[in-house]
Amino acid sequence: MMACILSLMCIPSLSQSLTVLGQSGHAVSQSPPNVVIFLADDQGWGDLSVNGNSNLSTPNIDSLAREGVTLNNFYVCAVCAPTRAEFLAGRYHLRTGVSGVSRGEGRLNPEETTIADVFQSAGYATGAFGKWHNGTQSPYHPNDRGFDEFYGFTSGHWGHYFSPPLDHNGARVRGKGFVIDDFTDHALEFISENKDRPFLCYLPYNTPHSPMMIDDAFYDPFADVDLGMRHRDPEKEDVMMTRAALAMCENIDWNVGRVLQRLDELQLRDNTIVIYFSDNGPNSWRWNGGMKGKKGAVDEGGVRSPFFLRWPEKIAGGRMVEQVSGAIDLLPTLAQLAGIPLESRFPLDGRSVADLLVGKRTELEPRLLFSEWQKKASVRSERFRLDQTGQLFDIRKDRGQSVDVSADYPEIASQLAEALKAHTAEMKQAFEPFSDRPFTVGFGPRTVLPARDGVEHGAIKRSARAPNNSFFENWTSEDDSITWDVDVVRPGQYRAVVYFTCGKEDVGALVRLAVDGADSFAEARVEEAFDPPLYDKSKERVEQSHYFVKDFKPLHLGNLNLKQGRGMLRLTVPEMVGKEAIDVHSIELNRVSSEINSPNSPAQDKVTANVGARLIDGNGDSANDIGDLSK
Repeated sequence: MMACILSLMCIPSLSQSLTVLGQSGHAVSQSPPNVVIFLADDQGWGDLSVNGNSNLSTPNIDSLAREGVTLNNFYVCAVCAPTRAEFLAGRYHLRTGVSGVSRGEGRLNPEETTIADVFQSAGYATGAFGKWHNGTQSPYHPNDRGFDEFYGFTSGHWGHYFSPPLDHNGARVRGKGFVIDDFTDHALEFISENKDRPFLCYLPYNTPHSPMMIDDAFYDPFADVDLGMRHRDPEKEDVMMTRAALAMCENIDWNVGRVLQRLDELQLRDNTIVIYFSDNGPNSWRWNGGMKGKKGAVDEGGVRSPFFLRWPEKIAGGRMVEQVSGAIDLLPTLAQLAGIPLESRFPLDGRSVADLLVGKRTELEPRLLFSEWQKKASVRSERFRLDQTGQLFDIRKDRGQSVDVSADYPEIASQLAEALKAHTAEMKQAFEPFSDRPFTVGFGPRTVLPARDGVEHGAIKRSARAPNNSFFENWTSEDDSITWDVDVVRPGQYRAVVYFTCGKEDVGALVRLAVDGADSFAEARVEEAFDPPLYDKSKERVEQSHYFVKDFKPLHLGNLNLKQGRGMLRLTVPEMVGKEAIDVHSIELNRVSSEINSPNSPAQDKVTANVGARLIDGNGDSANDIGDLSK
């Protein structure tokens, strides 16, 4: 296979492999650098003023390009979770178990070594603030993946952006203000608290992903503006969507500025590596440098991302690197820049591009980068892209992919086609062991099973077409049910809770939770109404929104005995009183007692074997995708 696969069991440290000079040309100290990583969500390459878009102004992000290095041909995946997995693990996403964006498809296998694992093991404080999207239940939660601190949400997208329910190290909390501002507030606190030791601060923002909610202060300047730059096919563009996205991008820029200012105030600027990139192409048709495709496409417009890296103490600013690179390269690159020996359980697909960034080399050995999403695949060489239809484009001359040159370069087209065929076959084989994964229960003291991961039966419907932030409604029959495919990795007794709403006319329904075929069940009656309104959507800037969010209240069902192994956990309503039973947001299983008494017992060994990672207690609580919704 023509992809570069490196076994980086011990990559040389920066101090060993690179001669590093400061901007003055003099040698500088080799103290460990801090690392701050900004990852935008659905922001296209063209959604920045530094890349030529005059519709908006992003001076703080632009400064990273001016004062740092730009990777001008930097590639990510077509959608969110795969990019995040490739960044975290340095491997193509299908190898890591990540195949999609919802219902468990975004879970990064516990066996993978993450960038947080690497830096945490080297003594770094590690924190993530924002959208995780690589697993909810322990051991997939950020706190299980090398992050000391997590504040945000673990789902693929969130349905409301103003003071929504969030997760803080597995605890249910309520956010404060606009989510991006809130995430940044927590990141600033983390940076300040760890100013005297090296830290890795990961800011995976969730905008300009929909819902297109943004403060008036940022939206008003765009509300009625006549956009000067439009998509190359302007009839496709939803101008209202574009205006909202641009406003959200300016909000991101403001928050980036806040972090940069804090680094200056704490005198951390010079020895802090700051990275900025996005997880895929734009989420609507808008100006994107004339490139073909948007989010979800494996063309240039869908997978090319802005990328800037600033490190004033070690890297001279204002340079642009043209060699092809990607999200899979960031783990080995950052480890080398920080001088951390990289020990990974698996060979990496990525390679370090540190030599390019510091200016030691102008090019590395040519290699191919592959993009794959929903039966679409393309491959990028240093000069060409072969798309999913077999057309060949000379990207150096034709970034918009307008002229098929396969007839002019038949040998290259054939070679790339063979490489792409081999890659897709290899990825299919690599993903096969992860194609049927239940949701783990009992790895941590608490397990949350959101509606996103459930399956509705009968007349029950989701509140939104996208499962990620939906809840179940329209429970109109005693024959209806909701199921979760689970694997109980730690058997014992669990306190079961369902988060519900119920109108006063439907009070009295009997709600039961059990594993199909098991004798044990937990049940309780709904004894009082809880029927709050949907969250206010007045800050939603597009006409049609499919996001519906409301508060939910816990109904304690009692204790449930769960045996080890895989089963179908089913929520039923054996007795209904009104026309509908309850709306359901999630199930929570809190471990009361365990059959595992010895750390070396066969049962515990099976737990570890099942999930491929350590048992977590205390701070290893499973994620909680909703806040304390009873308040």
